[in-house]
Amino acid sequence: YNYLENNSLDKTLLAGGYTRSGIQFDWRTRAKICIGVAKGLAFLHEEVRPHIIHRDIKASNILLDRDLSPKISDFGLARLMPPNMTHVSTRVAGTIGYLAPEYAVRGQLTRKADIYSFGVLLMEIVSARSNKNTRLPTEYQYLLERAWELYERNELVDLVDTGLNGVFDAEEACRYLKIGLLCTQDSPKLRPTMSTVVKLLTGEKDIDTRKITRPGLISDFMDLKVRGPVVKTKPDDEVNRNNYTNPSSYNASSSSGTRDNSNAYSSGASSAAA
Repeated sequence: YNYLENNSLDKTLLAGGYTRSGIQFDWRTRAKICIGVAKGLAFLHEEVRPHIIHRDIKASNILLDRDLSPKISDFGLARLMPPNMTHVSTRVAGTIGYLAPEYAVRGQLTRKADIYSFGVLLMEIVSARSNKNTRLPTEYQYLLERAWELYERNELVDLVDTGLNGVFDAEEACRYLKIGLLCTQDSPKLRPTMSTVVKLLTGEKDIDTRKITRPGLISDFMDLKVRGPVVKTKPDDEVNRNNYTNPSSYNASSSSGTRDNSNAYSSGASSAAA
């Protein structure tokens, strides 16, 4: 990377001090960041061969350059995904709050786990709130649960960052939050591909709200045993990084998965990357 002088999203937008830092996260800037990250993930998931699953998409891994264009960083946990595999069974690695339920509980890794993480990140960018904040009343602590509650009441606009002072496109902001809900659905099969997410974000494709189902909520699986050891090594509850497989040493014979010669996840690639 070149020098990325504007730090990461968790140190700026989500830290509550972005106005003091002089960075203006207006709505257009936030939309640009969301689309940039989505294009980067679409490139990793659909253009690179073999496909790459990042496994740790989160605010602290999204760096910002001089123009506030996003860069996806930290590929230490990334896994390669051969096109003839539907999933890889592996030890869990990533960050609690961004982990897809099927991956956190069963260790089944697909690109849909990254898409779940992106959905959480998308809501964080729109709301300027971390996915979990224990300083808030219990009913407001988990961002995804709050988003689902507001969606059911048709009040999603209430989740948009008040720091925007009402200067934003309410319809577009709510559309982004709905895309976040699409990405975080409990069933990974119902989550869109990243190339589809890009089209939804840019308005090239309309959202079918009938396809939005209940998300995989943190409260549903936090009391279950998460597969593999989890240690609080950082403030954001990062899973132990000793349990990752480096992409350069990937060996398909050492990972279990279901083969699918129809290449089910190859649904078209994005032409741009972050």
